[in-house]
Amino acid sequence: MVGPAVVQTPRLTLRPVQESDAPALREIWLDFAQSPFAVYDGPHPTSPRAVAASIARWAQANRQPQPAHRFWAVCLQGRLIGYFSCHQRENAACEIGYCFHSAFHGCGYARESLCALLAFLPTQGFARATAGTALDNRPSVALLSSLGFTQTATESVSFYQDSAGNPIVFTGGVFEKPLP
Repeated sequence: MVGPAVVQTPRLTLRPVQESDAPALREIWLDFAQSPFAVYDGPHPTSPRAVAASIARWAQANRQPQPAHRFWAVCLQGRLIGYFSCHQRENAACEIGYCFHSAFHGCGYARESLCALLAFLPTQGFARATAGTALDNRPSVALLSSLGFTQTATESVSFYQDSAGNPIVFTGGVFEKPLP
């Protein structure tokens, strides 16, 4: 991936995350922590200081001339409503992750922004996109499938432990899509 770029859709702007996004991203992570899907992702920091430090690292990664990791803010009329992470992998692949504030679920924003991102990635030299999600995260599986991703593998994943210290394991799906 090359330097910062802005991608427009009919309703949304995708732009590199910047340090000033920390409060909005903290709001997204606090909201996500209350979601039934939170167990399927690693814990996000929620203290203002820890969020600011994380977002400063993201913004720094975005400023690299040839970043291996890119973090996109998804904005609706100037308001940050979600984000994408893109991580360069071997064989011209880009691994994508995403999260949107629950107030904006069901409005087509994830689909619209992901379509735009998938159209942009080939201009950055990527030949395929990959994404991982819990198979029990039906909305995410449905989104990826509807956009032409196919499940290529499964994996056992654990981010949390139960009260006895045992890992809470779920089945994750690995999804892939060739890019034009």
